[in-house]
Amino acid sequence: MKILKNRYKNKISYIKNNKEILNKKIYNKNSLYKFVNYLIFIFLSAFKFLPEIIIILILSCIIIYSSVSLYSRKYIYSSIEKIPYNDAALVLGTSKYLNDGKINMYFKFRMDAAYELYKKGKVKFILVSGDNRYKSYNEPRQMRLDLMKLGVNKKHIFLDFAGFRTRDSIIRANKVFELSNFTIVSQPFHNERAVFIARQKHINAIGYNANNVRKLYRIRQFPRELGARIIMFADIILDKPPKFYGDTIKIEEKEITIDKSNKINKKLIGDIKKE
Repeated sequence: MKILKNRYKNKISYIKNNKEILNKKIYNKNSLYKFVNYLIFIFLSAFKFLPEIIIILILSCIIIYSSVSLYSRKYIYSSIEKIPYNDAALVLGTSKYLNDGKINMYFKFRMDAAYELYKKGKVKFILVSGDNRYKSYNEPRQMRLDLMKLGVNKKHIFLDFAGFRTRDSIIRANKVFELSNFTIVSQPFHNERAVFIARQKHINAIGYNANNVRKLYRIRQFPRELGARIIMFADIILDKPPKFYGDTIKIEEKEITIDKSNKINKKLIGDIKKE
């Protein structure tokens, strides 16, 4: 302890001495020269504490990541028998194919988990939410196609084309699709963040874990998820809204279709009224 105390005392003395030298050096200089030299001084002073800064950053990252996991754990289920019933499941989007053309197992396992909830009667409706910013890229429609192939009735699947981020998907499920209780479907690490976002917005969401991918892919995913959780806290502090809202859509069984803009097909409504 005494060694550490002396070490920091020496570092502080070194910085103070450098500051005195700097003040003498820039005494008769212009404001810009003083500003630049003070910036350099601050940077070099901080560099003296680089090991301590790295330790603090690592500890902060661990606390941020773990706090989300610990909070959300009680709202997330891996057992189909134990998970409570909700009218709707929200399936968080991802691309079906990887860059090399292979099937993205994150996608496949999410579709399997959503179908399992549906088949076992744990949900009645499925809302698929994903990215559709380009005509050639449409996550929700691809999810619907795969769910229908598995056996989900088309009229029980609803599409959210503006789920650009997890936060957007969660808030839009609540505000646009009027869901206050729903089951989020994704991998465990993603469910933890999604449930945290929902609960912070006072939405009674729970999570159902899709199968995870191989450990190697999970390790590669960790830095991205850590960054996403840091950004999540920034979004919470700023209370960032989704990119788009749009007209409200009631999730209920109906024989009418919903087009790409999330608006009910007016022609089909007219035909129904005539009947």
